[in-house]
Amino acid sequence: MEIILKEDVIGLGYKNDIVNVKPGYGRNYLIPQGKGIIASESAKKVLAEELKQKAVKLAKIKADAESLAEKLNAVSLTINAKVSSTGVIYGSVNSLQIADELQKLGFNIDRKIIVVKDVKAAGEYVATIKLHKEVAAEVPFTVVAENAPAAKEQKVDDKKETKEAPVVKEEVPVVEEEVAPVVEETPVEEEKAEE
Repeated sequence: MEIILKEDVIGLGYKNDIVNVKPGYGRNYLIPQGKGIIASESAKKVLAEELKQKAVKLAKIKADAESLAEKLNAVSLTINAKVSSTGVIYGSVNSLQIADELQKLGFNIDRKIIVVKDVKAAGEYVATIKLHKEVAAEVPFTVVAENAPAAKEQKVDDKKETKEAPVVKEEVPVVEEEVAPVVEETPVEEEKAEE
């Protein structure tokens, strides 16, 4: 069954595309939701006339998408994620986190047009953003372990403790002298208890 799409449908096509779908999907979802109409001969003629009239607008939309793609290609993201000791991320990094990071940089990108493969470990990856049916941008992003800076701080603290260690060692013999008489008194008390 041929359908003319009236709006972009993720995974199927873009507005004004003629797509082939199963009859049930077309009749039960696309047409009732207003996302498409049946591609009859008269509807195709109307579509062709509309496309001729909108050619200038479509060219501007494509140019805007290309300029946004150039800006996005220059962007590099860093995403913090909680990582286990083996380097595996708890959960995964998906289009939602990438959309949030882009939002922080001033790009209002819908997460539905961001395509990213399974990211389950720290490292460098690339997300594809489909801005237009002919324009896509690739955004590199790095997944960084969220708890890695804390580990570095602990190492620094360990070094500070080793510098202070001689001071602590000087105080330790004094403490041992006080403890020694207590240890000697304990067996005496046990002997009294036995008598």
